[in-house]
Amino acid sequence: QVQLVESGGGSVQAGGSLRLSCAVSGNIYSNYHMGWFRQAPGKERERVATITRSGTTSYKDSVKGRFTLSIDGAKNTLYLEMNSLKPEDTAMYYCAADSRFSNLWSGAGNYWGQGTQVTVSS
Repeated sequence: QVQLVESGGGSVQAGGSLRLSCAVSGNIYSNYHMGWFRQAPGKERERVATITRSGTTSYKDSVKGRFTLSIDGAKNTLYLEMNSLKPEDTAMYYCAADSRFSNLWSGAGNYWGQGTQVTVSS
């Protein structure tokens, strides 16, 4: 059973930074693609960043240059470093994983964390 637990959310002012963490049960990096998604109130969930099994990353256009996804294999943790935060980044952020990249990319990943709230004030 794969378990994902996010942490690191909080409230910051515009221009600030946060680092989200996703603790992963077991060593799944060799078998699963992983990513971060977010959902703001009244909006659909959207893909923020993904990383393939081979380590290739991709980012939503609006976060490119501001967000960085990384993995610490020794700690079994996925990170999302968020800089220059904007009010429009306010959302619940979720970590997800799936053995099929197409599932993850489309937001239909098999495994999800419970989410961590990020609030950015202007």
